[in-house]
Amino acid sequence: MPSSSSPHLLFLNASTREPGHVGNTEWLARQAAAALPAPALQSWLHLARLDLPPFVDLRHTAGSYPAPEGDLRTLLDATLAASEIVFVSPVYWFSIPSPLKTYLDHWSAWMRVPGLEFKERMAGKALSLVTTSGDRAKAQPMIDSVELCARFLGMRFRGALWGKGGPPGAVQADAAAVREAAGFLAAPLP
Repeated sequence: MPSSSSPHLLFLNASTREPGHVGNTEWLARQAAAALPAPALQSWLHLARLDLPPFVDLRHTAGSYPAPEGDLRTLLDATLAASEIVFVSPVYWFSIPSPLKTYLDHWSAWMRVPGLEFKERMAGKALSLVTTSGDRAKAQPMIDSVELCARFLGMRFRGALWGKGGPPGAVQADAAAVREAAGFLAAPLP
């Protein structure tokens, strides 16, 4: 069992690939996770398989939100329990897939749940991104977006591990990405 000072990484798989198929991004993330030191705790959630309600913006009407329930509560609890959150997200149309966008939209609600102190509890945690796409330039808008989310909450941004994706298994031929994966999550945080 890891000690309280051991890192706890929450891997949030944002792929919408059908169940039973490991895509390039998940494969690359699992390579990075396999290189973590033994005391590190890992939790994996597949966002598309959770029942996440659409986000409804109440900021300028009700102003606050009730505590989340069901899978949304499970996701909130996992988020708060982690010392580092790793978005495992392929590039979809130069951006993040819709399950990850829904999750991030709910951060707006969680910041307004009375007594939760979400923003304060997220400050100091780390945020990382593992992604694949046809070329690195097409991933940059998503990478920038994730970094801005980290900054907004006072999180430390580890950076992005990018690999060349495409058809199933393509990233395995990206020797640079496979090499980088071996030390990406084990490297000291900025």
